[in-house]
Amino acid sequence: MPLRKHLARGEYVLPRKVDVTPAKGANCPGVSLGQPPRPRSLGSPGEEKAAGPHCQREPSSRPWTAPLPLKSVRPSPGPTGKAGGRDRRREEPGGGGEQEEGKPGPSDRTLRAAAGAVTGRRPAPPPGRGRTAARGARGQPGTPGPGVGSSVWDKMTRLGSQRPPLQAGSGCVRNLLARKSRLPRASRKLPFSGGGSGLLPRCAAGEIGARRLCPRKGLSAGGIQDHLEHVSRRKKTMSQKQMKEAFVSNLNGTTILEVTQVLCLPAPYILCRGLLTILLQHFYPSSYTWRTQFFIDFVVLIVPLVAAFTILSSFLLLEQLTVIIFGAGLAYQIYHRRTCYARVPVQKILENFLKVGLESEYIPAISCFRIMNNVFTAVAILAVDFPLFPRRFAKTELYGTGVMDLGVGGFVFGTAMVCPEVRKKSNMEISRFYHLTKSLHSVCPLVFLGIGRLVTIKYIDYQEHLTEYGVHWNFFFTLVIVKLLTSLLLIIFPLNKSWIVAISITVLYQLALDFTPLKRLILYGTDGSGTRVGLLNANREGIISTLGYVTIYMAGVQTGSYLFKSRSHIKDWIKVIRCLLLTAVSLFLCLYIVQANIEAVSRRMANLAFCVWIVASSLIFLSSLLMGDIILSFAKFLFKGTLVPCSWKLIQSPATTKKHSESLVPEAERKGTSLCLITAINRNQLFFFLLSNITTGLINLMVDTLHSSPSWTLFVLYFYMLINCLTLFVLHLQDKTIKFW
Repeated sequence: MPLRKHLARGEYVLPRKVDVTPAKGANCPGVSLGQPPRPRSLGSPGEEKAAGPHCQREPSSRPWTAPLPLKSVRPSPGPTGKAGGRDRRREEPGGGGEQEEGKPGPSDRTLRAAAGAVTGRRPAPPPGRGRTAARGARGQPGTPGPGVGSSVWDKMTRLGSQRPPLQAGSGCVRNLLARKSRLPRASRKLPFSGGGSGLLPRCAAGEIGARRLCPRKGLSAGGIQDHLEHVSRRKKTMSQKQMKEAFVSNLNGTTILEVTQVLCLPAPYILCRGLLTILLQHFYPSSYTWRTQFFIDFVVLIVPLVAAFTILSSFLLLEQLTVIIFGAGLAYQIYHRRTCYARVPVQKILENFLKVGLESEYIPAISCFRIMNNVFTAVAILAVDFPLFPRRFAKTELYGTGVMDLGVGGFVFGTAMVCPEVRKKSNMEISRFYHLTKSLHSVCPLVFLGIGRLVTIKYIDYQEHLTEYGVHWNFFFTLVIVKLLTSLLLIIFPLNKSWIVAISITVLYQLALDFTPLKRLILYGTDGSGTRVGLLNANREGIISTLGYVTIYMAGVQTGSYLFKSRSHIKDWIKVIRCLLLTAVSLFLCLYIVQANIEAVSRRMANLAFCVWIVASSLIFLSSLLMGDIILSFAKFLFKGTLVPCSWKLIQSPATTKKHSESLVPEAERKGTSLCLITAINRNQLFFFLLSNITTGLINLMVDTLHSSPSWTLFVLYFYMLINCLTLFVLHLQDKTIKFW
């Protein structure tokens, strides 16, 4: 094949131009114009002798470019392209400059040395010259010309003796790989890996003969190329899991302000849902059924939340303002159509409202906190695998704050607020070890769920974020350890001193991270090289970060014990909101100081900054839900007998007479109003979490999430949430609760 065709296919790199044109009338079998050197003839001294003295090279006015076995590039047009001119990035230190007219180029021994680097045969040195002479002045016979760097030339001339002999059979490819490692850095490319670039061009493989590489099996160059392409295809199929893992890895999160903004979205959603329910009950009572309630809950609660995580992720403030304006319009309609205090001034209405008593045993804000955190998690664990989900919302790798980083911390905080130690009545006398025994009984299903998840993930080879918990650890095992440790701590310390225990644990843990090798152990393992050998090294993130989640749990216990205190009026709950907001602001100030002077937020280590951030964000979230509940209670105060699912029940009637205290809704419909999506999820929270994980895994196995369009992504996410929510709602209609213990 002519050289120009090889150049067009990108199989050679053009070094500096070297003049190797033979004299007029010469008939040299080693090199001919327009054709690359033949390796078989170059190594034969008999042919060299037969060539005679007429093969002495003379300078020519038309220089010819000698091919060298350097890393090839595709030719590009233009005077300064890689094929049309000099490529300065591939110039060696000793390469000199452009070939000047009239200067002699390399001899045929020079070309034999270049071919020897390809064929594996060491060329004989020129007569009377050794290795020292080969490094002599440029332009002399037997030395590299101005276009070849001395360091590259020395490596090429020494390759013949350094290469191991090629063996037949399946080891031939390994031998080529072994030889490749000894080549100059610019030449370390297999000849048959993509585009025909590398050490051995395809033409050379054909001309030398593949049977010299594999004499026994006779593996041709095409066979080697097919084998490598098969390996490449196999790696591509195996790398689908790695691609999905890399898609959710090495992320830095977003700002704390944006995460807080996302947390404040559910409160106006829940408020608008309650206001719509009030209007439907009083002005369209015949059309208000459980189907209508499910439709309202899904459209108002789930649809905008999925949009906030996908197409509206860059317009969170606009979405929040839109929902607030929509809620203000609904509140205006309710106020002007009120059935109670129709002709009473607003100040008088507010004075009477502040005296209204509420049911203190049930706090809807806590239920909504846990439910919306569960819904957040359900949406995010699937949406994160799609490109439409913003990467800044995903879990961070080492430091940073992402929306998904709140998932486990918020779940632990919400579980602690309703733990048995908090909900027990003060007049009940219970043994100190009663709750520990109950905790041991309740964590047994979590152990089996954790083992089942581990076996399933390993069996189907599902993608997993290794630095999140480790090789074998998962969220269920963390809950088990946290539950047992906190039960022991609550036996030793009083319930109202939980905040002292939380501060003590997180401060001591942070000191251990800063002044002991504990942080190095979490990040790099016991040997400092990131090993995963051994149980501790394999699961070091999940095991050690448990101390941080114990801190969050104890802070949740303190918050729950404060919220479940008996309060009889609305104004008492307004004071609670003010206290929670002041505490949250104080914690955010502490977080700023900690991040500026100690360490940034790290979910992987669950350090001091992470614990402070989780508790502060949870208090902000809880405060927004409490404010929404108070506004919704005021709307219920303006109508007689209004029943909104998952909201506060007013103890004192808005009217002064018993007649006004009766509801306009019949008793049968009053029972039906409790059939809402929030109540359904609250009844089977753990089952909802498991169902979301199972459906997420099935969708990932069936759908190519990495290459999904925005419209297809939205369809999959909405269908996924519809199946999960409808399943829970049907179970609630059937009055069934799925328990694992």
